[in-house]
Amino acid sequence: MKRRDLLRTAGLAAAATTLAAPAIAQSAPSVKWRLTSSVPKVLDAIFGANELVAKYVSEATDGRFTIESFAAGEIVPGLQALDAVQNGTVECAQTPLYYYLGKDPSFACFTAMPFGLNARQQNAWFYHGGGRELQDEFLAKYNLVGFLGGNTGTQMGGWFRKEIKDMTDFRGLKFRIGGIAGQVVAKLGVVPQQIAPGDVYSALEKGSIDACEWVGPYDDEKLGFVRVAPFYYYPGWWDGGPTMHIIVNQARWNALPKSYRAIFEAAAAYANSDMLAKYDARNPAALRRLVAAGAQLKPFPPSFLDAAWTASNELYTEISAKNAGFKKILDAMIAFRNEEYLWWQVGEYPYDGYMIRARSRG
Repeated sequence: MKRRDLLRTAGLAAAATTLAAPAIAQSAPSVKWRLTSSVPKVLDAIFGANELVAKYVSEATDGRFTIESFAAGEIVPGLQALDAVQNGTVECAQTPLYYYLGKDPSFACFTAMPFGLNARQQNAWFYHGGGRELQDEFLAKYNLVGFLGGNTGTQMGGWFRKEIKDMTDFRGLKFRIGGIAGQVVAKLGVVPQQIAPGDVYSALEKGSIDACEWVGPYDDEKLGFVRVAPFYYYPGWWDGGPTMHIIVNQARWNALPKSYRAIFEAAAAYANSDMLAKYDARNPAALRRLVAAGAQLKPFPPSFLDAAWTASNELYTEISAKNAGFKKILDAMIAFRNEEYLWWQVGEYPYDGYMIRARSRG
């Protein structure tokens, strides 16, 4: 190559570099967000989901988009996470939306409803059944964008100081229970208590409450409930597939480059899948340990489940009569649930039922 050509080539390369640098800087800006969670760090399966989101967002952007995670109480209390995002105190939060049904009962529809969707159905409704569109429309009123960020699978029915033999044993109990299920059990004579996760054990230990529900064996073992309330009931009919959300301030979301939005959404979807897998993998051994530590496994009596079913539907009718938005979302969810069970009745349950019986036969 002649010297003149070499200089020309070098000059063009330098010019290209000079022109490209500002464009790259503009398309990949440095962004630092804070995330507040509604749970303490000890609940690692849940809290770890937001850490996964932060990890993959950072790695996919070569460290230009970072998210620092904070446990409940480090910035705001666990039950104020949504407010902190809405008012711009933090950019995003990890929280179950049904903590905020006091603002509007419609929030509960996107986390879990008594006798609602299980975990797989919840994902199916959100991603492919119209649930996301309904959620986006609803959250926009609160200056929020929401993404599925995890699921525990069907939860346990909770820890009780005394055995529940019939409805009379249930009436009058002070029961820590989340979401709209508190309004259902109130119809059954229970006194529902809304208490943040980090405060439940102390309330149970001190006798401020008579019973509590949290998630299931893996988390319940960590929180030590078996030491103060030995009767462990199932199933958690109010939490068939409870979803954790990652919610983002709408204005902060809109300010992100499209590539960052895509990366964030993909990271949340991975965390959503990973959380459920963790619980499915860890619950069996934890349940064995809890039983060895003195937990007495008890199913809710069928008569109690029937009463809860009736009370749930009565409550939904009452709320729907006053809240058209709630009715729109609930009707869509129930229609999806009923259609899903056509398939589950044919495919999923016969298979699982046979395998459970086969296991018991060795």
